[in-house]
Amino acid sequence: MSLHSRRDFLKTAAAASAGAAFAGVGSFAAEKGKGKRREKKASAKVVGANERVRIAVVGIGGRGQAHISEFAAMPGVEVSYLVDPDSRFFASRSKRVEESGTKPTCVQDIRKALDDKELNAISVATCNHWHSLATIWACQAGKDVYVEKPCSHNVFEGRKCVEAARKYGRIVAHGTQGRASKSWAHVVAVIKSGKYGKLLVSKAYASKVRWSIGFKEPEDPPKEFDFNIWLGPAPMQPYHRNIVHYNWHWFWDFGNGEIGNQGVHQMDIARWGIPGPTLPKSVISMGCRYVEETKKGFRDQGQTPNMQLAVMDFGGPLLVFEVRGLNEKKGPGPKKYKSQVDNEFYLEEGAIKGGKFYPKGKSQGEPLVKVEFKAPGGDHFGNFIDCVRSRKVEDLNADILDAHLSAACCHLPNISYRLGREVPFTEKPTALGDNEHVLASVAAIEDQLVGALGMDLTKFTYTIGPKLAFDPQAEKFVGNEEANKLLTRPYRQPFVVPETV
Repeated sequence: MSLHSRRDFLKTAAAASAGAAFAGVGSFAAEKGKGKRREKKASAKVVGANERVRIAVVGIGGRGQAHISEFAAMPGVEVSYLVDPDSRFFASRSKRVEESGTKPTCVQDIRKALDDKELNAISVATCNHWHSLATIWACQAGKDVYVEKPCSHNVFEGRKCVEAARKYGRIVAHGTQGRASKSWAHVVAVIKSGKYGKLLVSKAYASKVRWSIGFKEPEDPPKEFDFNIWLGPAPMQPYHRNIVHYNWHWFWDFGNGEIGNQGVHQMDIARWGIPGPTLPKSVISMGCRYVEETKKGFRDQGQTPNMQLAVMDFGGPLLVFEVRGLNEKKGPGPKKYKSQVDNEFYLEEGAIKGGKFYPKGKSQGEPLVKVEFKAPGGDHFGNFIDCVRSRKVEDLNADILDAHLSAACCHLPNISYRLGREVPFTEKPTALGDNEHVLASVAAIEDQLVGALGMDLTKFTYTIGPKLAFDPQAEKFVGNEEANKLLTRPYRQPFVVPETV
């Protein structure tokens, strides 16, 4: 599918939402155990300026707690449902909602909430592998959606979320809260003004504390936990405590590694600052997963890299993304490293870092030049509710199309990494190119492995992925079917992200 220009898609979406807002649309629900479709009419009504917005928070273990607190505190918003496969959360989370004067209905299966014709919206804070299916089912049921980052587990899913939002005239907002920042909006406007010359490199860092998760053996899931629902679209497999309730981020079936966890926030800002193209024309990634040494060596049960570098060519500017996870905690090596979560922009005349401009050759920063720009729509959660009422897609801080594109920029490097080959550290990653900012990231990764873990790199390997050509319009890799297969995944009935939404 061709990508629309931002102006075109906003016009189309606004027209669609005006005509279809809370009108009767064919909703989707799966008959339990059969994986079949049954069509029914949703009778959700238009929410007036003074009417209550009834919302379901889906996924209430971690990030969902913030969703509960934010929505429960808003005038005119009612948290009507709490949804989670783990019923052990229900009592404590319900108490928080009840303090706002509402007693929520608690269910383990999202489909029970979507069947409620009086429900207006859902807020999704599940594991990544559930984000898109929950979004699509909700759109089909006539509900608006606030979905946490990343909106998708793979590129195919993200595009289907966009299609579902447009087809059913839904408001679908994304949890990349950098879009609510006036300061980042100013930075982006300055870059696109050209006052400091062309953008050469958009560089991002998502380097938090990501040490060993150890190993957990398979066991029976707790009786209060519906593991089948939790797995959802993912393959059936044994339960173990390293996937529930947080470390699923580091397993390919459920998460997308750090680049798709904390990283999607910085990826969104990095891509936001690049004028013109929406997706790269090529991608390559290198990385490794090493932790403190145990009896099983420098490894743990996780699958995704905790040290990763991605380079994407946007037809001029490069997007360089760095992940280094061996921070804060003192390892067996001689050094201790600080976390780094940030964005930097390198232009012809200098660099934008920390909200200041550093002219070339100067170490002293100066205030950014003033330019006109549209300020974001305030608080991210509040912006979503405002747009639920107004039906104005163009007023969203982070619409589902931007969500899809930024999530895709996390998925593409992971595909290169997963198709990579192991090579000794003595073999330099020349395929990454010779850009100074790329080389600086390679050096930083090597330094941290030595400094934090005390590793002799001549005895270890890293993974270098192939450089993959990508067609941004078709959203497909060029001449590599193995890579194209990883744009999607096999789905488990009845939890299938459909080709046609």
